[in-house]
Amino acid sequence: MAGLSCADALSEAGYQVALFDKARGAGGRMSTRRVDTAAGQANFDHGAQYFTVRDQDFESLVIGWSNKGVAQRWSEAGADTWVGVPAMNSVIKHMASQHDVEFGFLVKALVRKDSKWEIIGETGIRGLFDAVVVALPAEQAAPLLSLNDFSMARSALLARSQPCWTAMFAFASSVSYQNDILKDAGPITWAARNNAKPGRTKLECWVVQASATWSFSNLEETPDIIAEALKHELEVAVGTPLPDSVYSTAHRWRYALSSGTALGSLWNDVLQLGVCGDWLLGPRVECAWLSGQALAIQMLDTAIPSRPIQWQTSMQQEASTEGCTIMRSATLARIE
Repeated sequence: MAGLSCADALSEAGYQVALFDKARGAGGRMSTRRVDTAAGQANFDHGAQYFTVRDQDFESLVIGWSNKGVAQRWSEAGADTWVGVPAMNSVIKHMASQHDVEFGFLVKALVRKDSKWEIIGETGIRGLFDAVVVALPAEQAAPLLSLNDFSMARSALLARSQPCWTAMFAFASSVSYQNDILKDAGPITWAARNNAKPGRTKLECWVVQASATWSFSNLEETPDIIAEALKHELEVAVGTPLPDSVYSTAHRWRYALSSGTALGSLWNDVLQLGVCGDWLLGPRVECAWLSGQALAIQMLDTAIPSRPIQWQTSMQQEASTEGCTIMRSATLARIE
């Protein structure tokens, strides 16, 4: 979200944008998992469960998404809560569709070369670029930044994220529980009937997210063990035996919840190196978008050369979504 937000703003200002993401598709921590089961397709929003809207500019964007049919209110979670439709990653896919994105490109290093930037990937090299923006969780951003701007790397190292184990269950019949959301029950911090969200398939699907403390204590356990443990906790919490499951698994978000540093964004106008992400503002989808917008403003204030040229941009998540944005003469690129 942060990288795409930055790319949107740069593109609107006339820059050409190119995006790089290590994942196979758009989503990051707003990902959705789709699985075919014997009872039909199961859908799980196994990252962010919803997003809130408070900023006026972000609200205008979300209303636009709603008009395009890729977002809808979900009042069950609160008065100002929204979800992507028909899946949480729908808004990310919609944003990414406006740009040139290279998926499956894992960035390993950023190298300064002749006052430009070269992107070293696991499968090749991209560049040269005038500027680069890293749009990654703090822990993943730090290694890329450490050899180029120690101050930025230090900010990233001090912004620690909390982990989250997330279990996904599909059942042959409905779970006997009066509500679609369950909160703060033992190690479970959140559980939701995913099929109760707008636009979802009918198969009974539950997403169960463990607390940061429990997740940290069980960080290196296997997904099978975590799934069984959280299924037991869900059964205890609803107070009745669960139906037969047709699908069960767990996913570890190592960098799930950012701490938020109130920095907003980081920009080195000498190196033409920037950083955006929710960890620079707060642990909300909206904060990631605002961080990307703030960085774009800083870049546009300092990054445009005096000679007339075209620009291009590139974009990470994760969870995660991992990204970088890079500017080059005649091209600005963002890596994710």
